[in-house]
Amino acid sequence: MPWFRDPPTEAQLQFRAMVMLHEMAHMWFGDLVTMRWWDDLWLNESFATWAAAWALSSNPRFSETAWPSFLGQWKAEGYEGDQLRSTHPVRADIPDIEAVAVNFDRITYGKGAAVLKQLVAYVGAEAFAAGLRGYFERHAWGNTDLDDLLGAVEAASGKPVREFAAEWLQTAQVNTLRAEVAMDPDGTFASVAVGQEAPSDHPTLRTHSMAIGLFDLQGDGLVRRDRVLIEVTGERTSVPALTGVRAADLLLLNDDDLTYAKVRLDERSTRSVLENLAGLAEPLARALCWAAVWDMVRDAEVPVREYLRMVTISLPPESDPSLVTTILGHAEAALIYYADPGWAPVGRHSLADVAAVAAARRSGSQRTWAKAYAGAARTEADLSAIAGWLTGDRVPDGLDVQAELRWELVQALVAAGAAGPAEIDAEAAADPTTSGETAAALARALIPSAEAKAVAWAAIVDPATQMHLRRASLQGFQHPSQTALTAPYVGSYLDLLGDIWRQWEFLPARQFAVLAYPTHQVSQTTLDRVDRWLVESDPPPPLRRLVSDRRDDTLRALGARACDAAA
Repeated sequence: MPWFRDPPTEAQLQFRAMVMLHEMAHMWFGDLVTMRWWDDLWLNESFATWAAAWALSSNPRFSETAWPSFLGQWKAEGYEGDQLRSTHPVRADIPDIEAVAVNFDRITYGKGAAVLKQLVAYVGAEAFAAGLRGYFERHAWGNTDLDDLLGAVEAASGKPVREFAAEWLQTAQVNTLRAEVAMDPDGTFASVAVGQEAPSDHPTLRTHSMAIGLFDLQGDGLVRRDRVLIEVTGERTSVPALTGVRAADLLLLNDDDLTYAKVRLDERSTRSVLENLAGLAEPLARALCWAAVWDMVRDAEVPVREYLRMVTISLPPESDPSLVTTILGHAEAALIYYADPGWAPVGRHSLADVAAVAAARRSGSQRTWAKAYAGAARTEADLSAIAGWLTGDRVPDGLDVQAELRWELVQALVAAGAAGPAEIDAEAAADPTTSGETAAALARALIPSAEAKAVAWAAIVDPATQMHLRRASLQGFQHPSQTALTAPYVGSYLDLLGDIWRQWEFLPARQFAVLAYPTHQVSQTTLDRVDRWLVESDPPPPLRRLVSDRRDDTLRALGARACDAAA
């Protein structure tokens, strides 16, 4: 991991620890035992990701935040990748090197690790560890395939692990679990069941070893009263243990995040979460509730404005820095892609107001809130406050404005038209490093003028441009407030894409295909143009997959915007 140019946040320190533990885990999966062929090499990365989170949860510093962070970052990535049309089983068929390059993805790392966590819940932690020990002892310094590992865990646990693998590792997509609740007049549960759904094109209904948490409102808080372990199978699983039990204010499916599934809360629980999430004491339960509502936003079941209201009320008191980082990232994405464009400025203004207050307080998330404030700032007063931080004027107590944060502030001002080439050049002169050069390239691409966009695009499509500078230009080229400036480049992207894929090396070609896609041009017109390109150009499978995935993102954004506009 690189050294930190600014004082690191607690979330950054935890992420660094996670990466270090991930790489250390490769001493077992990858070094001591190596998979026989690429089909099973996913297990190197999935196991390392799961093992890193497992080890991190035993570290006193990160014990309460390790699994919430795993859910909010790694597992969330798996959910997103698994819902694209390019989804594939965790254990995918790898016929050639190009397939290797595109299949080491969010499913390999995020979903694979989450499925291993479900396997641990299914067989038990002690049996899983015993199976691993037997596997390593038998196959040390050798090559194996998946069946070798499954056999070892099956022998240690006595459970049909190969059946588990067929359900979880050799099928694609994610199930949705819904709480089905009926109430008696006396305030007890008449019945509770868990409904399970699967997409029509990936109809597998899996067995989920999971828990249901019951939380009650006590004062301003939600407190866990009980936790029931169940096994969900088929379309509907009754939970007779809850019949006649006093109804909870929050009935949380998948408490402790044991299984890999999207969760839908019942109406009473949804209301409790939207109004009282800040008072939920359990960090992982809070993360699960945030994840459930975020899934509903992405699936056009909850409008963005309701989600932003939840963010502005419940996130400022949050004590988990990694969760703050994750949710603020989701809030930014919601405003850019999923909000009704006519309402988005209102949501952005409310986020800026809350972020400004949070950034003024000393906390483990102060720098994260400061960055969120800069990203959401649009008014003259907010931009003036951010510009003042660069000169030392009214800097919040505890906020250390050094190189990385300085660049983020400059970039925010440039995107808003409140700074320009002179300010970029001055900052670059004060930071004569590769990082400074990269940040300056991003800032120049953010300048809101047709001339600046043309210069940035010329650098992007020049094969001689270094990859770190091309990435910076690509990251700055598109901005939610500059869609009119970049709309003409949709055609340029599609016209050049085929030639760039054929003529450039794989990594820079992939970089262009993914990052130059017009993600901010959320419209049916964009979908139609991309669909026409996919048909007429008949791209090779890896390129088709990359573009189709981005096209799926546009389609999802259109659905979410319609949901928000109807609210």
